Amino acid sequence: MSLLETSFPFANTQILWLDAIALVVFLSGWIGYARYADSQYRRRLNLIRIMDDMRGRWMHRVLQRDNRIADATLLGNIMRTISFFASTTILILIGLFTLLGAENAAQKVISELPFTLGATPLMWEVKVCLLVMIFIYAFFKLTWSLRQYNYACIIVGAAPPATEGKHQQHFEFAERAGKLIGNAGRHFNMGLRAYYFGMAAVSWFLNGIVFIAVTTLVVYVVFRREFRSHTVNNLIAIDDL
Repeated sequence: MSLLETSFPFANTQILWLDAIALVVFLSGWIGYARYADSQYRRRLNLIRIMDDMRGRWMHRVLQRDNRIADATLLGNIMRTISFFASTTILILIGLFTLLGAENAAQKVISELPFTLGATPLMWEVKVCLLVMIFIYAFFKLTWSLRQYNYACIIVGAAPPATEGKHQQHFEFAERAGKLIGNAGRHFNMGLRAYYFGMAAVSWFLNGIVFIAVTTLVVYVVFRREFRSHTVNNLIAIDDL
């Protein structure tokens, strides 16, 4: 039993209710923010929309030059970044499954942390399984993004020369290619967003109140970075040039 449990008269039922409320807040925060971000995609300038515009510009520039070595290099750099996150996700999942098999030792370590409330074996498994599901989701998003960037490499290789074909055909080719890598970028963003909320879920091992507080902080941080950050303002200025 932790120090916090001996200092405050929380019954086990109250702790379970707190955990349940915290989980609802977490899921509502993640799903609600994702829906909000999608609904604001066309209504206001944000990081995702601006970068989609930049990707469209990039594909139009590709068709204006015959030497596309630089474009292939850029795609390779992006793919290496996504591969790093996908590989890291596998390692995290291995660690989480190991954690399920070392419940007693892990709980003993966490119980030494301040503000930690005790957890039943069932709740411990629920918390670990939540993290497992988050990073499985992240893995699927990251690998699908990686596959789409692979397709983009093929498309850049198959792009017609600048002097060949009609202007309208080039325009449609660039638009479709831009939408393809734009979709790949959005899936990468969703996978990265899962990492942020995964960090919030780790705080649940302390107690539900901390979990709610960290979830709220993560929603604020993600919102600010995608809608109100200096990076967004600079990208808006560049996009207007």
